[in-house]
Amino acid sequence: MSEQKQGDVKTWLVTGCAGFIGSHIIEELLRRGQRVVGLDNFETGKQANIDTVVAAVGPDRAKHFVFETCDIRNRVQCASIVGQHRPDIILHQAALGSVPRSIDDPLNSHDVNVDGFMNMLDAARTGGVRRFVYASSSSVYGDIEDSHKVESRLGALLSPYAATKRVNEVYAQVYGQNYDVETVGLRYFNVFGPRQDPDGPYAAVIPRWLAALVDSKESVIYGDGTTSRDFCFVANVVQANIAAGLAPSASAAINTFVNVACGDTTSLTDLWLMLRDEMAAVRGVAKESIPMVRYEPFRSGDIKHSCANIDLARSALGYEPKYSVTEGIRVLVRGSL
Repeated sequence: MSEQKQGDVKTWLVTGCAGFIGSHIIEELLRRGQRVVGLDNFETGKQANIDTVVAAVGPDRAKHFVFETCDIRNRVQCASIVGQHRPDIILHQAALGSVPRSIDDPLNSHDVNVDGFMNMLDAARTGGVRRFVYASSSSVYGDIEDSHKVESRLGALLSPYAATKRVNEVYAQVYGQNYDVETVGLRYFNVFGPRQDPDGPYAAVIPRWLAALVDSKESVIYGDGTTSRDFCFVANVVQANIAAGLAPSASAAINTFVNVACGDTTSLTDLWLMLRDEMAAVRGVAKESIPMVRYEPFRSGDIKHSCANIDLARSALGYEPKYSVTEGIRVLVRGSL
């Protein structure tokens, strides 16, 4: 594949396009004047997310978007859609997220995250798609205690979800070595932002807290609050996906995986205080008037500390996070009220 330029019009196929991250990706691609094919089966995605994107980009850009209802567990359907639209690049975001969900229902996580992944990867192979970018996860680092996670060093996996993402990486590398398809895995570290679902037992921590703060309810932290994460605003992840899709074939990211994060760490207690303080500032109320948090036992399968080394993403993709955690929290809170 020759090097692609930012101004070129390509056809991008985005799985999980009605989800949190996928909907932000298709919005940015449409804003750039690209042709976009979106796939979703609405198991966790929402029609409202697509409607929001269409309204945001306007009718002239929205006419370049095609939506296909697709369950990635259906191999024939995946191959048919790829063959029909012949995308230049696939950005594979569809998955069943959440460590606790995978512990409660490991087989369903496997069916979607492994079998569904393979169906899309093989559809890329048979459909002549040269670039396949996919969402991996920081969970693949397992119990390794390095202060900054480097792509080449992994620990013991701690959940079925982590196992599914690691299997994805292995298969992607094998396909890259044996077939005419270039793969790039993006190891996401705790992505947050608008449209993240606050409902259900497997909701991520930031949208749950935000919903509680909006309703003046008590928030919950699992553990003692010192658990830390490398929280990454969704716009940074969108940037990484597009950079990976457009990277030259000689890029060091091809047929491997890179961390997508901010390269910094924030404890859960400090993160909640950021949210509380921003909420208080926007509402013009005293911080002390907002209900505090309740601490509950640490959840099985969760990692105690997680922070990324993003040197490879910087050098191989030109990735540079544009939003810090503080800036992302500000945008999120102000957009939610």
